[in-house]
Amino acid sequence: MKTVILAGGFGTRLSEYTKVIPKPMVEIGGKPILWHIMNHYAHYGYKDFVIALGYKGEVIKNYFLQYYAQNNDFTIDLSTGKVSYIQEHTQDWRVTLVDTGAASLTGGRILRLKDIIGNEDFMVTYGDAVSDVNIAQLVEKYRQSKTLAVVTAVHPTARFGEIQIDDDDFVRSFKEKPQVNQGWINGGFFVLSPRVFDYIGNDLTTFEREPLERLAAEGQLKTYRHEGFWQCMDTVRDRDLLNQMWDEGNAPWSLTPNPSPRGEGCE
Repeated sequence: MKTVILAGGFGTRLSEYTKVIPKPMVEIGGKPILWHIMNHYAHYGYKDFVIALGYKGEVIKNYFLQYYAQNNDFTIDLSTGKVSYIQEHTQDWRVTLVDTGAASLTGGRILRLKDIIGNEDFMVTYGDAVSDVNIAQLVEKYRQSKTLAVVTAVHPTARFGEIQIDDDDFVRSFKEKPQVNQGWINGGFFVLSPRVFDYIGNDLTTFEREPLERLAAEGQLKTYRHEGFWQCMDTVRDRDLLNQMWDEGNAPWSLTPNPSPRGEGCE
């Protein structure tokens, strides 16, 4: 199952960094938050990634083009340009990088990946939030749901889309950034049927509005309730908090008991 990561937004509320790099490349512990998200999925065996690029997408492309050299020691013969790697550390991820348009909204970015995803179920998440959500349980919830979509619901502040859930875990309404009633909000970490592409109109479709609202109205959207850690990196304060947690060895999203301090690597 492929994992789509939406990594094309402008990140205006983090402009101190995003004037130079796209938001998913802002670092936690010396690694882009994008890497942390991918590492989380890879922990559960999902290593086939599709990165939906937009704003400053070339920075993300260059990161992965240089990834092998940057993460391994090597000897280079300057007379020939031949590179010999020393004690290679490989990462068995497959990464597809796709320009989905600078101005595309979230639904449009997903729609542009239709031919790459094909007729298979797939996952979608945002390139700016880390969590300790159990991906295996999330996928199993989707498989048991018999619906076209499952969204992970989390419990932080009221600045995100609110989900109204019934006792059978069906999503009865999906509202983008309202006043919170139940306290559940959209945390990303979706599992979707390829039939969801039919709910997306064009580049200017916001996935969190018409498509999810329609899926909810038709009884085709269920939720996976996550009571654990979730944090969006929306501001400099969020970024500083996540780095502090990493430096203190208290990073729930890392799925390792003692993450390496910043600058010493995480693999």
